[in-house]
Amino acid sequence: MAFFSNKVPTEYSKSERLDKYISGLSNGMNRSKLKSGVVSILVNGKNQKVSYKVKAGDQIDIQWEENIPDNIEPQDIPLDIIYEDDNVCVVDKKQGMVTHPACGNWDGTLVNALLYHWGRQAIKEIKESDASTDKILANRRPGIVHRLDKETSGIIITAKNRPTEEYLAGLFRNHRKIKKEYICICMGRPQHQHGKIKTQIVRDMRDRKKFRAVTDTEDGKYAETHYSCIACYGEYSLMRVRIVTGRTHQIRVHMKFLNCPILGDGLYAKADKKFPDATLMLNAHKLTIKLPGSNEYSEFKNKTPERFLKIMKVLHRDFSKVILPKDR
Repeated sequence: MAFFSNKVPTEYSKSERLDKYISGLSNGMNRSKLKSGVVSILVNGKNQKVSYKVKAGDQIDIQWEENIPDNIEPQDIPLDIIYEDDNVCVVDKKQGMVTHPACGNWDGTLVNALLYHWGRQAIKEIKESDASTDKILANRRPGIVHRLDKETSGIIITAKNRPTEEYLAGLFRNHRKIKKEYICICMGRPQHQHGKIKTQIVRDMRDRKKFRAVTDTEDGKYAETHYSCIACYGEYSLMRVRIVTGRTHQIRVHMKFLNCPILGDGLYAKADKKFPDATLMLNAHKLTIKLPGSNEYSEFKNKTPERFLKIMKVLHRDFSKVILPKDR
C-alpha cells in the first residue's frame, strides 16, 4: 500500500474538489490513480470522497494501491451454480471468495469466475482521467447487483445482460420486494425469541474496516434486520435473519448490537475458547425474488455448509437444546 499526506496551507482560498487539488500538487497523484486505486481518504480524520471540497487547514491522508491490473481476466474457477437461464445465474458462493475485483483482491473473484463460465473476454480496466469513480467501479463488477462479504457464504444472483442487471438492481434498491434470509451461529442469547433491529449504521472512526450501529443520530445509513432465534445451546444461539436493507456488514453489526456477535467474526467478535478455529458462521441461505419476465416468485436455497454442521454437532453433543419462550 502507498500513502500520501498533505496539509492544506492556511492561505489557501480556492474551492476545489479533493481529486483536482491533489493532482495539482508537485508531489501529488493523477486523478486516474486516485479514482482507481484509492483504499481510504481521510480529511481531518474523517472519511471523505474525491468530490470533497478542500478548505484551508485541512489535513488530507490517502491510502491507495499501486498495482492495479490492466484487465479483469476470466479465470477457470469452479462454481456451484444453483440455477441459470438466459438472464440470470444463481450461485452458491463459497466462503473466502470475493464478489468482485477491488483493492487487495484483483483476481480469484466471483466476477473472474463468471467471465470464464459465460465465455466472456477480459474486461479492460478504466483508468482515463475523465472517467467517473462510479463508472470505474461499475466496470469491475459486471452482472453484480448485490454482494456478500468475502467470509460470508451463500446465495447470490447475477445478471447476464444489461437489461437484467438494471431490473435486478431496481429490486435490490427496494429490499421489500425481495427476501434475503441468512442463518448464523452467535455467541450469547438474545433477550427475545423474535425481534427487529432498526438503527443507523456508521463507520467506526477508530477502525475504518468496521461499522457501528447507533440509535442517537441520523448520521450514516438506516438499517433494518429481523431475527428469529431457532434454538440455544449453552451460550450459543442458532439464528435465522432477514434483512430489509442491505448495508455493508449489516448482520454482523446488528448481531453485535444485540450482544450476540457471530461466532468466528474476526472484526466484531472476540475469539471463542470452545471454537478457536471457527470462521465466520454466516450463510445466505435463501433468496426469494421475481425473475425477469415472471409474475411469480422464485425461491433459491443452498445446503447447510459443512462448517455449520461441524459446529452444530459439537453443540448438540455438549449442550441441551433450548427453545426460547415466545414473546407475548
